[in-house]
Amino acid sequence: MKDLPIHAVLPDLLAALRERESAVLIAPPGAGKTTSVATALLAEPWCRGTVILLSPRRVAARAAAERMAELLGEAPGQTVGYLTRLDSKRSAATRVLVVTEAIFVSTILGDPELSGVSAVLFDEAHERHLDSDLGLALAIESQQVLRPDLRVVVMSATIDGTRFAGLLDGAPVIESAGKAWPLAIRWLGARPELRMEDAMTSAVLTAWREETGDILAFLPGVGEIERTRERLEQRLPGELILPLHGQCEPGAQRAAIKRDPGGRRRIVLATAIAETSLTLDGVSVVVDAGLSRRAEFDKAAGVTRLVTHRASQAAAAQRAGRAARQGPGVAYRLWEEAAHAGRPAFDPPEMLTSDLAPLLLALAQWGAGDPAALPWLDPPPAASVGAARAKLSSLQAIDAEGRITDHGKAMAALPMEPPLAHMLLFAAEHGAARDAARLALLLQERGLGGRGEDLSLRLDRWNGDRSGRAEASRKLASGWARRVRDRGDDDGIPLGVLLADAFPDNLAKRRDAKGEDWLTAGGRGLRLDPASSLARAEWLAVGEAQGSAGGARITGAIPLTETEVLRWLGHRIEKRSTLRWVADDNRVEALLEQRLGTITVSKGPDSAPDKAAIVAFLLERVRSEGLELVPFSAGSRALLTRARHAGIEALSDAELLADLEDWLAPLLNRRLDTLEGGKLHEALRNRLTYDDRQRLEKLAPAEFRSPAGSTHAIDYTDEGGPSVEVRVQALFGLDRHPGFGQPPQPLLLKLTSPGGKPIQVTRDLPGFWRGSWRDVVRDMKGRYPRHRWPDEPWAEDPSLKTKNAFEASRRT
Repeated sequence: MKDLPIHAVLPDLLAALRERESAVLIAPPGAGKTTSVATALLAEPWCRGTVILLSPRRVAARAAAERMAELLGEAPGQTVGYLTRLDSKRSAATRVLVVTEAIFVSTILGDPELSGVSAVLFDEAHERHLDSDLGLALAIESQQVLRPDLRVVVMSATIDGTRFAGLLDGAPVIESAGKAWPLAIRWLGARPELRMEDAMTSAVLTAWREETGDILAFLPGVGEIERTRERLEQRLPGELILPLHGQCEPGAQRAAIKRDPGGRRRIVLATAIAETSLTLDGVSVVVDAGLSRRAEFDKAAGVTRLVTHRASQAAAAQRAGRAARQGPGVAYRLWEEAAHAGRPAFDPPEMLTSDLAPLLLALAQWGAGDPAALPWLDPPPAASVGAARAKLSSLQAIDAEGRITDHGKAMAALPMEPPLAHMLLFAAEHGAARDAARLALLLQERGLGGRGEDLSLRLDRWNGDRSGRAEASRKLASGWARRVRDRGDDDGIPLGVLLADAFPDNLAKRRDAKGEDWLTAGGRGLRLDPASSLARAEWLAVGEAQGSAGGARITGAIPLTETEVLRWLGHRIEKRSTLRWVADDNRVEALLEQRLGTITVSKGPDSAPDKAAIVAFLLERVRSEGLELVPFSAGSRALLTRARHAGIEALSDAELLADLEDWLAPLLNRRLDTLEGGKLHEALRNRLTYDDRQRLEKLAPAEFRSPAGSTHAIDYTDEGGPSVEVRVQALFGLDRHPGFGQPPQPLLLKLTSPGGKPIQVTRDLPGFWRGSWRDVVRDMKGRYPRHRWPDEPWAEDPSLKTKNAFEASRRT
């Protein structure tokens, strides 16, 4: 294999590593970097220990190790070995160990010096997986502090390698040109009227007819692969149609990677697992659906979900390149050429989209309190770090200062996400480590136990599965269980309780009769197929949910009864008094509730509510809805109106709302409509200073006193301005219009007859006397003959008495 492009630059890389501790190798797909670099380092004088090669996926790790061993004429596990979660082959003779990125993180956390390791190679680093970024940051710090002799090599297929060089303190960059085989791109265009499986089947059949060589088709997920496979098997009976994804048995994965021994043509249906690292022998045709499914953390829900996106331009280029690795190739794309430029250039780094709780726990174990202090291409976002800290704190993995606890150390020692590690440790206290370990693996390994929303049924199916993958998975779970060892007797704790302890915010209660709508303890609404066997459950411990916040669907859960919830999760139930506004009665209702997060388990009247809380609730209600809620008496409303007219701030709406605690709070009970009017009025009066009262009487007097001695309330709410209603005889002898305030303003006079009927409205009393008074006299004299109707009222003595009574009083 000396004709591989990478061999042209290997001398430069080896020379650079003799002079420096780090280097960056940029080599396009197919150049041979994955299978050639690690073994080339073994002969170097500084390389006395193991070379660790990081691979982004288990399939790629095993395939790379097997290919390197084949090139050496050995079996895997001798000079070259591999270590993945479900499979490993290595021995005392192993010098090159291919591991997944997560396993390397666990390795360096357990041994920061990387004893016996001479070099670490980060393959496909441009994919920017979270464990790759974390592993590189830890390796750089280990190199700087503990192991200055450790070689670190970043291998990338893109010019992002120059960014890595800056991260590695200006490490030299070696570039391989690669072997350029002709590659034709054929744009089939999108067919939105078809299901994706039908469009892909049509495209694969077109490629099958028009091309020669094996076909590699990229689909976003296992479900799409299986449905496309069913359709192709109907159209191409007897042909080799092989799946390639992480859930396949190792034997099936090998069959998809290697040529058929009998020389038959193959159709390989793959996820993004085949984008990089792997070379599929014989493939010269690629069919790309143009979709990518990535794990993204939903901060609102606190769960990681799979989201389907348009594949980036970089991913599309990687996929197309699979066809031209061994010779001329052709790539069929199920989208328009004109739309290609609108696709994102690269997939976002997982650092920006993932749950950072595993990273924060690893850093706490490493002793790095501040993530920003480590070397990153893209530092962890502050919001994601905050959410991760809150999660780890709730799991008791870190203390208030962010230091790792003993429980956190035990969690970090387990190769799983922090909530699942917490669940396994919790289960061990109840003698249920075996069940919890299997449940944890079921949630991490898609496909175990088949499909279905009921995780307990999937667990049962997996327990009965005798396939190689199922056996290997059970063996791995048993190893986890042995690591934590049951520390308590089996007390029959339900499986759903274990899951709820891992994800307390995802405990859900049914909200409707059909079992379609559910509310989680964290406040999120979830949906469930009403035909599901889980739809009749009272409660669900949710382990998997897919979809956006507005329509997330439960894809994996375990049913619980309310009795089980109350017995096993009672320590999470809060008793608290809540207050509710009853608008019809203008009052507060106090309820005593038992709650699991946002879920109300039970509620009833609170016989002894917190009075201060009620007062605060009522005050907030008044602030939000306004002073109209306060039952002011007519006198109080008149006072407020006068104060507004006089410009007295102490009784303005703004000041009253700002000072509710001072004047309203002492009067409150559970009802607003029972407030005493007299006390309210007094509370308002008490807000007035001496100067305020003087100003009020001067600028907005409460009453008008007529010449006849009668008093009349001034109406400051009248649309025509401050007004007073007065019987006309009370104004006899007055030849100027009455006013109020400083400077005086004319009162609007509403003149009435002795019977209280309206006569005239005026702001010019002298003009009225000398004008329309004559018309009034003609009309009123006949109606009220017993009363006085003089020709010159301004010259008469004022009096409300009848004519005879007035005359009699003058004689005495």
